[in-house]
Amino acid sequence: MLKWLFSLLIGVGTGLAAIFINLAVENFSGWKYTATFAIIKHSYFVGFVVYTVFNLALVFSSVYIVTNFAPAAAGSGIPEIKGYLNGVDTHGILLFRTLVGKIFGSIGSVGGGLALGKEGPLVHTGACIASLLGQGGSAKYHLSSRWVRIFESDRDRRDLVTCGCAAGVAAAFRAPVGGVLFALEEVTSWWRSHLMWRVFFTSAVVAVVVRSAMNWCNSGKCGHFGAGGFIIWDISGGQEDYSYQELFPMAIIGVIGGLLGALFNQLTLYITKWRRTYLHKKGKRVQIFEACLISLVTSTISFVLPLLRKCSPCPQLETNSGIECPHPPGTDGNFVNFYCSKDKEYNDLATIFFNTQDDAIRNLFSAKTFHEYSARSLITFLVMFYSLAVVTFGTAVPAGQFVPGIMIGSTYGRLVGMFVVKFYKKLNIEEGTYALLGAASFLGGSMRMTVSLCVIMVEITNNLKLLPLIMLVLLVSKAVGDFFNEGLYEEQARLRGIPLLDSRPKQVMRNMNAKDACRNQKVVSLSRVSRVVDIVSVLRTNKHNGFPVVDRGQNGESLVIGLILRSHLLVLLQAKIDFQNSPFPCGPGVLNRHNFSDFVKPASSKGKSIDDIHLTEDELGLYLDLAPFLNPSPYVVPEDMSLAKVYNLFRQLGLRHVFVVPRPSRVVGLITRKDLLLEEDGNTAMAELQSTSGLAEWQTARR
Repeated sequence: MLKWLFSLLIGVGTGLAAIFINLAVENFSGWKYTATFAIIKHSYFVGFVVYTVFNLALVFSSVYIVTNFAPAAAGSGIPEIKGYLNGVDTHGILLFRTLVGKIFGSIGSVGGGLALGKEGPLVHTGACIASLLGQGGSAKYHLSSRWVRIFESDRDRRDLVTCGCAAGVAAAFRAPVGGVLFALEEVTSWWRSHLMWRVFFTSAVVAVVVRSAMNWCNSGKCGHFGAGGFIIWDISGGQEDYSYQELFPMAIIGVIGGLLGALFNQLTLYITKWRRTYLHKKGKRVQIFEACLISLVTSTISFVLPLLRKCSPCPQLETNSGIECPHPPGTDGNFVNFYCSKDKEYNDLATIFFNTQDDAIRNLFSAKTFHEYSARSLITFLVMFYSLAVVTFGTAVPAGQFVPGIMIGSTYGRLVGMFVVKFYKKLNIEEGTYALLGAASFLGGSMRMTVSLCVIMVEITNNLKLLPLIMLVLLVSKAVGDFFNEGLYEEQARLRGIPLLDSRPKQVMRNMNAKDACRNQKVVSLSRVSRVVDIVSVLRTNKHNGFPVVDRGQNGESLVIGLILRSHLLVLLQAKIDFQNSPFPCGPGVLNRHNFSDFVKPASSKGKSIDDIHLTEDELGLYLDLAPFLNPSPYVVPEDMSLAKVYNLFRQLGLRHVFVVPRPSRVVGLITRKDLLLEEDGNTAMAELQSTSGLAEWQTARR
């Protein structure tokens, strides 16, 4: 019941965090655009200064929070969370200060107009909320509670973090089913059917919380919060059907998305490498200066480029379309009047630049707005925004890539749609439909997601009829992108040194065995009863996470009796209560000196270090019996097992260690699938294995 209660709390907490971030971003952007449009009536230069300073202040607040308070909050956080659910614990990614830095840093970076999104950081935010709940809060900031500290196993904590990831996507896109599939396809490495129900319940709770907030905001109590935020780009009133003639240009969109997505991954990889090698090593000031410089460049480009475009006369719009031309300044919508000499004119480039990213995408997706954009303006925006997104991704601010990817894809998608409309001259073809397909193609070409991304795009556009077309462009773009490199998150994880295991082993592993993988390694083992000085020496000279423990058998041969973790050894050395004078095994009752919680490492904290433990000369000469504290049944594989099978064990079971042993000498039994089935005799208390009951019946019949 507590697991289900935690799923509820994760959904509510992530939904409230998303509401806060969206309201803050929308209101900061609303104040910025209202002030800018009010000032440019008198002076465009003063308006430019105000616009630039506003953005710079928000970006500075974001990068200052991240660099000085929460370094792990930089980036999207999805590669680190994916690594955590893959079995790799990266320090600091799930701490309370990371959660605070992620929330307020996202407000600054997105509200400051950078070519970044808040959706990736929301996934990290949901994971942090889930992890903090699972470990009872934050002891460092005195926000902890004992009654929730029952989730002390790594598996239970990973399940909670998986719920948090799904909740983050559901809150970011108002796509609860997409959130479940995102957790299944993209972040978690192993999945169980009963976890599906809890993840689904968490996403449903998020959907209810976000919907309630939207209903409250519709009454006008949320300030500048308009149609933006809580993304849903409703294009259900657009193109109703499609013809087979359109499949070819749609496939072309998929190819473009695969090429541009693969190029984006490669460019961001090169720039991030250069940035980490030459810039970020120079300290926090360089990171702050870099982010502020990119903010100045972004503000200058988004303000100056529309000034270079000529205004266009307002088109004749349908009376029931709900679209004004030009729309009132400082509000969201199509047809922005910027640097136009006449009232009934609009600047198509300013329509994209002078809106929040959510509103700009809504404009690009909009139906019944033929010829709103010129091809030159779309190409200009595509080149500039693509370049800004490449350069900005990797700075020391929370940075999501979902919405910028949708911006890039919808721009060239709408461009292709314009040519299709001119070529086929059919009135039922909407440019906004092609913008949607372009967005899906770029995300597929960059992130290489298929099923979850397909469902997310359908949920955020409220148009199920476009499902086959979205599937087509996703398949094409992913196939094209896979030809060049890996997905964005996999590339960034590898760059950060996170050893992610792909879903399938490499082909060369099928021709290798387990012994080949550890041929160049020297096994560092400990005796069952070891001297404290020897344990300290092993911990100082090795960074291994686990060590085999060996004992002498009756015939004098060495027997592996289990695995002991580094963190457990550090706990024993720090406690000192298990030290003994004799080099012989201790008696029973040793475990009564410790609680199980003593050996539980707080999620993603640095944990204990051997340098923090101080021992006297007398203590170093004592002995420690490791048998009561080790894992007596670690996973073991024979030395000639295929390395591909070992790989699948690590991937599917989430392992960190596997013992490689010689070929077994004899067989003590053979377990089949039927042997693991329970047979109940009337009541659940009288349950036994079928193999055991069958053996009893055979023995009775024999007697």
